[in-house]
Amino acid sequence: MSGDEQSATVPARRRVALTGISSRAWEHPADRGALTALRELRGFDDVLKAFFGMWNERGFRLTFLASSIRVDHRQYPRVYGLCAEAAQSLDLPELPELFVRHSPVLGGQAIGLDRPFIVLDSASVQQLDDEELRTLLGHEIGHLRSGHAVYKTMLMILTRWAANLSWLPVGAIALRAIIAAMLEWWRKAELSADRAGLLANQDPASSLRLLMKLAGGGDLTQIDTAAFLEQAAEYEGGGDLRDSFHKIRLTAWNSHPVPVARAAALRHWIDAGDYARVVGGDYPRRDDDSGARISDDIKAAAESYREAFGRSQDPLVGLLRRLGDGASDVGDWAGGGAAKARSWVGTAAEAAGRAARGRNERRDEPGPG
Repeated sequence: MSGDEQSATVPARRRVALTGISSRAWEHPADRGALTALRELRGFDDVLKAFFGMWNERGFRLTFLASSIRVDHRQYPRVYGLCAEAAQSLDLPELPELFVRHSPVLGGQAIGLDRPFIVLDSASVQQLDDEELRTLLGHEIGHLRSGHAVYKTMLMILTRWAANLSWLPVGAIALRAIIAAMLEWWRKAELSADRAGLLANQDPASSLRLLMKLAGGGDLTQIDTAAFLEQAAEYEGGGDLRDSFHKIRLTAWNSHPVPVARAAALRHWIDAGDYARVVGGDYPRRDDDSGARISDDIKAAAESYREAFGRSQDPLVGLLRRLGDGASDVGDWAGGGAAKARSWVGTAAEAAGRAARGRNERRDEPGPG
C-alpha cells in the first residue's frame, strides 16, 4: 500500500501545536549543556565563519539542487505536507528547504548554517508510513532548531583533520580525544532529536516503529515491538564484562547510538513523564532562552550521567558501582566534557580571529605603485 493510500485509510489524529516551544524542551541534558556553553562563547561566530569557509555551504547545497529532488507542493507533495505538519507541531515559523536523494538506506540529515536544509533518503519516502515519516521529519527539524547541523559539520572537519594528522602522534592523540568527546555529545544530540520527532508526531508507537525499521528494514509484518524492547534490555544489561567492552568498541567512534539503545532511551523519557508534561503544555519557551545559565545546564548534564549510571544494568558499570562512587566520577567527566569542548572552541575562536584580522590587514596594505 502506498503512503497516499495509507493516509486515506487511517483517520487523522489531533496533534497539539506546541506554541513558542524552545528546543530546550527536547534536548538531552548532556546535549543542552554543551550547546548552551557554545552559544554563549565569545568569538564563536569567527569559528563558524572559518569552518564554513572551508566547507563551502553554497556549493554543497548546489550539489543537492543538481542531483536530488527539491520537495514542494508539486514534487513529493505528501512529504511536503507531512513536513509542514511536523513544523507546525514544533512551532517552526518557516519551512526549511527539503530534498529527497536517491538512496536505499533509511534516514535523513540536517545540513547548513545560514540556510539549513533537510535531505531525506528516498528509501524513507518509500518505506515509511505517514506517521513514521512525520516522526523522521520532526527528528531532522529538531536538529535544525537545536543548531546541531553546524556542530555536525565541525565534527566532520575535525575527523578529516585527525586522519591528516595521523603521522603526528601527539597532535593526533589530542585531536582524537576531542573527536571522541564530540562524538559522545553527538550521540546525545541524536537522543534529543528522537524526542523532537516524537513531539512532532505525538505518537510513541510510531517513534518505536521508526527505530525498528532503522534496525531491520521497512517490513514490520514479522517484527514485534515488545520483543524489540526486550532486545534493548538484553543489550543494556546482558552478558559479562567482555560484552561491556565490546559495546564500548561498537559505540565509541560512532555518531549515532545503536537503534535498540535509542528505543530504550526514548521509552525511558516517556515513562519518566517528560513527554506527557511537554504535550500538556509544561515546557520552556523560546522567549526565556536568554535566561539560560551555563552552570545550571552543565550541572544537569552531569546529573543525567549520574542517573543513567545509577540505573544501568551493564556488567562493567555494576562493577564500577561496587568498587566505589563511580557515578560521581562519571558525572564529573560528563560536566568536564562540555567544558573541554568549550575550551577547544575558545582556542579555535582566537585562532580564527587572528586569521580574520590578518586577512583584513593584508587587504588594507597599499598595492604596488
